[in-house]
Amino acid sequence: MTPPFISPIRWPLEAIWEAVAPGLPGFTAEVLPSIDSSNSELMRRFRGSLTAEPRPEPTLLVAEQQTAGRGRLGRSWLSQRGDSLTFSLGLPLQPADWSGLSLVVGISLAESLEPDGGCGKAGSAVNRIGLKWPNDLWLADKKDNKGQPDYSKLGGILVETASWEGLRYVVIGVGINMRALLLPAAATTESALTTSAPIPAAGLQQLLPDMDAAQTLLRVVPPLVQAVQAFEQFGFTPFQARFARHDLLSGRAVVLSDGTTGMAYGVGENGALLVHTAAGMKEITSSEVSVRPC
Repeated sequence: MTPPFISPIRWPLEAIWEAVAPGLPGFTAEVLPSIDSSNSELMRRFRGSLTAEPRPEPTLLVAEQQTAGRGRLGRSWLSQRGDSLTFSLGLPLQPADWSGLSLVVGISLAESLEPDGGCGKAGSAVNRIGLKWPNDLWLADKKDNKGQPDYSKLGGILVETASWEGLRYVVIGVGINMRALLLPAAATTESALTTSAPIPAAGLQQLLPDMDAAQTLLRVVPPLVQAVQAFEQFGFTPFQARFARHDLLSGRAVVLSDGTTGMAYGVGENGALLVHTAAGMKEITSSEVSVRPC
């Protein structure tokens, strides 16, 4: 039986290269029809073989489908051709402080995907995309029974680094749902609400109906490279106020992975989540955080 014809995706790699390469010498971009994980592939390329030097070239690797995509804390990320956009950006990076990099990536993505650049306040009618510390993008779709925005998972970020003789190489993995799907709770990366029920995953086409994966890639990659380069030079502090405009946890009761509860009060200059607990204000830099169900 002849397999059904699948229309090729016309990826705008040349346009992305023209926008990125002048400020990032040696930059290359490629697409793979299927890979276990674009993050894993870039790490393999960097490390090379036991007898070869790692490859530190700045590289954008797009995966039309991932068979073993990964999220934070080792959770899986489902990726189907056309239903999602998955890519990894790998490049040498030498910031003075790595704190807050995943937040900067989220800020860049949220601002690029907001129809107006995300100039409103978190949860307002202007800002439809929210950021859940430290690495999730959520989309406000409808109002709940209390009149508050009801957010669903739109995308996730995974930042990994490797070192070789003083050289640090960072791989930034991004997954964005293009179409809304209903995912089993166990298959999601990080849910804001801990539940065994299926969790609705938002799709970017709910916000931008005419956008496809290829157009989205062109829209987000050049600003993302600029944001990462700005972070390398200036750190997280200049991004703090921009994160606040999309911060979903600020002013909400949260529960940490160790069971501690408190109220989230935004993030500090180093990107740490500020949580007021019974023991006082705490800076959270690595714990998994989820919004307490109301």
